[in-house]
Amino acid sequence: MKKLGFIGMGNMAQALALGFIQSGSIAGENVYAFAPHQDKLRVNAEKIGFTPMESVQALADACDTFVMACKPYQIEGVLHELGDVLAGKALISIAAGWDFAKYAEVLPAGTRLQFVMPNTPAMVGEGVLLFEQTNSLEAAEREQIMKLFGSVGLVEEIPSNLMGIAGTVTGCGPAFVDLFIEAYGDAAVKYGMKRADAYALISQMVLGSAKLQLATKLHPGVLKDNVCSPAGTTIRGVTALEREGFRNACIRSIDEIMK
Repeated sequence: MKKLGFIGMGNMAQALALGFIQSGSIAGENVYAFAPHQDKLRVNAEKIGFTPMESVQALADACDTFVMACKPYQIEGVLHELGDVLAGKALISIAAGWDFAKYAEVLPAGTRLQFVMPNTPAMVGEGVLLFEQTNSLEAAEREQIMKLFGSVGLVEEIPSNLMGIAGTVTGCGPAFVDLFIEAYGDAAVKYGMKRADAYALISQMVLGSAKLQLATKLHPGVLKDNVCSPAGTTIRGVTALEREGFRNACIRSIDEIMK
């Protein structure tokens, strides 16, 4: 990989480009991007440090490795426009639903492919980047790209048959955590706290709790038990959550997506 080109420059692509460049994993002068909204693209280019391109064909001519970051419904049109230009080059797709098997039906022969599912915490360097195990990258090339994505979070290789569930819990999960933060923020406001203060404290609590589990590798139930004193306040709150079906609601939220 010498020249990296982003096809699309939405929020996730911006987070990745910024993380890649700021970490020093790739020089800004070697990062290019095309997006239909040229004015916005130029603003982002100035802010992040990549080179904006006026057409997807110009991008294809300039780069050897690409990140497909447009909307999933736009991909077939982009591939049709590019034709055989991608043959002999590498494509990393971050578009939901477009796995290796789906791309194999439409990509020109000779295109090397890797499907990656990122999540929004990559915007602050704390993402989860799921690499589909099935791919056609060269070994050294894949190692380089995994290192590049590692600059914005945790990289994990996932079997193709588990990309769906892994992507659901890590990709949709931030919205569920945000809902949790908002709900406890409402509770704090109900009892007199300013909303901004409540969100700051609760978000730090979530961050700290997650880091504690990762650092200790203890079962979440053990960590929960460590906070629950006999006849104490926390166990009463836990009991209320169980009574309202908290854990079952979490599982059912995933069931709804996986139907």
